[in-house]
Amino acid sequence: MSDLLTIRVRLAAPAERVWRALTDPAELRIWFAEHAEVELPHRYAFWGRYTPEGDAPHQRLLHADERSLRFAWMLGGVETTSEIEVTPAGEHAELTLRQSHFVFAEALDGSTIRGVLQTWWSLALANLNAHLEGRPLLPRTDFTSADLRGELTIDAPMERVWTSLTDSEQASAWFGYPIGIEPWAGGRYAMGGFDAGYAAKVIDLEPGRKMSVDWGPTGVTTWELAESAGKTRLTFVQSGFDETNPPYAAWSGSVAGLSELRRFHEVPDWQPIWLAEELPTVS
Repeated sequence: MSDLLTIRVRLAAPAERVWRALTDPAELRIWFAEHAEVELPHRYAFWGRYTPEGDAPHQRLLHADERSLRFAWMLGGVETTSEIEVTPAGEHAELTLRQSHFVFAEALDGSTIRGVLQTWWSLALANLNAHLEGRPLLPRTDFTSADLRGELTIDAPMERVWTSLTDSEQASAWFGYPIGIEPWAGGRYAMGGFDAGYAAKVIDLEPGRKMSVDWGPTGVTTWELAESAGKTRLTFVQSGFDETNPPYAAWSGSVAGLSELRRFHEVPDWQPIWLAEELPTVS
């Protein structure tokens, strides 16, 4: 038995354009992986520092047609299966990602590399959409480093970005999941809302500029804003974790969420790219 993760996104390009970004190795090396080799229907491989266990290509192509790929992927000593399907949706396309062998508990405790799969794929798909929209990529997770920091420029004034980071209603909207925030030192930061039963703690806050949240074992996340030519530069850092087992899953998820923060401010009539995400099921 294996757990099946499903992620669905609406992408800012027709299906043919999305398919090219998924199957052209030169494009894959821009938005997805440090190294990529594609020769359909025989080979689909990617590796490098932005890929979990990316010391070498560990994929084996199982199926390819004009709109879908399925490949086996050895991770943590287990052969998982990944499937990508692209469906036309008017002027846009919808992409469905199905990934086997994802266990949510492993994402929380970091006991296997497979715990990163949900948030790693989410960040990859967010960067695919950024690539298609012509926006700068979000920082990709470097699995060879314990230095978890990045920077993002948002075309909006600092005060608007600050409000969207610290107001529960706005943060819940762009992140796509209920978040309860008490924006003061000692306040709660509750993924799932204040009734979820667990809350991280705001440990430092400089109104309008900086906030740090202590998540416990996965460390402290700090967001810091600065004005940049009429735009806002957002710097984000994860610190205070076990550097022998960096919280790559938590980091990737946080960065993937920031993709929608940027779009929330920059896209007229904003709608998130994420469609209804199905919880892992046993198959």
